[in-house]
Amino acid sequence: MLPIAKESVYGCEAENLKMWGVDPQLGERFVNGLSDEFKVLYFDYEGHLLRNPNPDHLTPENIVRDFLLIADEMGVDHFSYYGYSWLALSGLQLAIRTDRLESLIMGGFPPLDGPYEEMLVVTNKTYEQSISNQNTYDYSNFTDSENKTPDEFDWENVEIKMNPGQTKQFVTLYQNLVNFNDQSIQILLTIPRLSFVGEKDTIVYGDNFGGVTVDIVGLIERNKKELGQLGWDVEVLQGEEMDHTKAMQPDYVLPLIKEWLSKHLA
Repeated sequence: MLPIAKESVYGCEAENLKMWGVDPQLGERFVNGLSDEFKVLYFDYEGHLLRNPNPDHLTPENIVRDFLLIADEMGVDHFSYYGYSWLALSGLQLAIRTDRLESLIMGGFPPLDGPYEEMLVVTNKTYEQSISNQNTYDYSNFTDSENKTPDEFDWENVEIKMNPGQTKQFVTLYQNLVNFNDQSIQILLTIPRLSFVGEKDTIVYGDNFGGVTVDIVGLIERNKKELGQLGWDVEVLQGEEMDHTKAMQPDYVLPLIKEWLSKHLA
């Protein structure tokens, strides 16, 4: 199950994504890269939510219900799951709520000591900004970077160009997870599971996003020994610029997860 499969884009939009280190054919490459050895159930869950916001009901329970409904409709009984960032934490919620998972791969989010409080701060600030800016932008026609390069972009004063319905749903998600005890649920996990992260995956948010630091790699490295004892395989992707964005690109992820899946599902 690949809920990260965004549709490919081309032309100027593709060139803009490349400038930011994002593969414009990310979803297609994951599907093609895995389908030679596995059956792949793929969809763009985040894209669906941005097109059809669910501001008050994006809870772990409802996300799991959506995933299992999709599997049911496609006639898939048991499956492995790969998600990245918030879709990785969604996979963890799926794993503790169903016995239908054969394996779990979490990229870019810690399976232990997850930064739920920090992300609630960030998403609340994002929601507040979207309310303030809701009469300023044409949401149907924008690019996040306004054609600026990453070096030119003013991260301290970035303005949110999503509507409040889009941003509030992620506040709802983290409100429902802020008291989640990811230590206590580890005993429920008996399937093969992999956690991976880029070695530079530390995000320092400015004051406009609450002034918090989300140190994904720090949390995973700090708990690496304990995660191993709990049954997790842990991989830190190496590279000077291996940040949150780069560590989700198919060039780096596909070889890792294909080898891991082949080993554990053989």
